[in-house]
Amino acid sequence: MSVPSVNQIGRPELSDSLEIHLMGMVDFESARFLQERLVYEISGRKDKQGGLLICEHPPLITVGREGSRAQILLDQDELDSRLLDVRWINRGNGAIVHAPGQLAVYPIIPLDRKGFGVLEYRRRLEQAVVDMAYNLKVPAERFDEKPGVWCRCGQFAQTGIAVKSWVSYHGLFINVCPSLDLQRVIQPLGLSNRLTSLSAQCVKPVEMNTVRSLLITHLTESLGYQQYHLFTGHPLLRRTKRKVHVSS
Repeated sequence: MSVPSVNQIGRPELSDSLEIHLMGMVDFESARFLQERLVYEISGRKDKQGGLLICEHPPLITVGREGSRAQILLDQDELDSRLLDVRWINRGNGAIVHAPGQLAVYPIIPLDRKGFGVLEYRRRLEQAVVDMAYNLKVPAERFDEKPGVWCRCGQFAQTGIAVKSWVSYHGLFINVCPSLDLQRVIQPLGLSNRLTSLSAQCVKPVEMNTVRSLLITHLTESLGYQQYHLFTGHPLLRRTKRKVHVSS
């Protein structure tokens, strides 16, 4: 993990840094609220400082702008019995299942000040995942034509991006070690897409901390930041409590 650089009088330089918040298990609505607050704050700045929220979510399904109900392979009674909520949200891509064991990564980046178009930004996110997988000895690839990252066993990372006032939010979802039975209650966009995980590809457990540390290093570099500052939690995070079902 890299060490933040300091200016000549010994204080961390903040104007072009990536502020990273490790938040643990967070319900989706709380993460979305925090993203909206950070988008508002960063859109009002003049520098290139960005934010990065990293967490896991209890089980739910979100559906982006390109998605449809046909992607969800369970009827409403089955969704209710599994306590699986469905949220329709304003991001790219289609249906995505979120669950423990999946790393949810939300970069809040001023794209205009960094000089990134949306397609270039998606390429940089996905390339960071490809580079992280290489460190784990997992050959992976991405494609300009469709969002996500694939390995030999299938798709293990999905991207779903939103932009407001040229600041990005939502983002990147990496299946490290989730229940694949739960992941496969949706049909990803593209009939040939099979969802998998890094643990399934490696045929052994992959530690979430290892993936998170590698990803931070590669995302910082890929997004053009020279330094980052690491925090646990976020003072504006509002956690809610609700009953969820976690597959054994």
